[in-house]
Amino acid sequence: MGSVCFIVDAMVTGEMLPRHLKSIRKSGVADHLLPILVTATQAQERLSAIEQRYHTHSLITPARPLGARLNKAASSSQAEWLIIALQKKPLPADLWGALYPQLNTYTLDALIIGLPQPSLPERILRRLMASALIFPPYIAVRRAWLERLGGFDPELDDDSAIDDFLQRLHTCPTRLKTYSGHLLSQAEEPAPSVQPNASDAAFTTPP
Repeated sequence: MGSVCFIVDAMVTGEMLPRHLKSIRKSGVADHLLPILVTATQAQERLSAIEQRYHTHSLITPARPLGARLNKAASSSQAEWLIIALQKKPLPADLWGALYPQLNTYTLDALIIGLPQPSLPERILRRLMASALIFPPYIAVRRAWLERLGGFDPELDDDSAIDDFLQRLHTCPTRLKTYSGHLLSQAEEPAPSVQPNASDAAFTTPP
């Protein structure tokens, strides 16, 4: 597989941070092949203990919005693929082992991870909470493509930073697929209904 680095923000995952890290480390791939960068706004004893237990590296950026924290982590890694946590919900360890082979390709720019078909109650709840932003648990994005997109908006925090990035990901002609843990969609995501403008032209050439 291509080289991989996980980026997990302590503010995004909250109290579920250890579960995210445990899932990644139990994936069956040797630890040294999977660097994990944990971003946070302040140093804590909790993070120091987590760093030792799960062999992570903490990046502390005081008073910086989420977009800036994720950009700093991305620039600190030389991995070909960056796998970024987008919500509190962790994913099962066996999903990661099945996912890694999908990254050994040059036909994708990004992979949305952990989007199984929602159940009927979940769909009803989403309609009732139409104003709430619902993000996939993780996204894998090729470093070169993240750079072409300009990274995350460094001025945006929390949900706004993630929503802005996902919108740009879909607006530009990204070679994007989804992975639910069972099946990888064979068709690319539908192209946007609007034609790319001049500023989007830079994204038409594969990295």
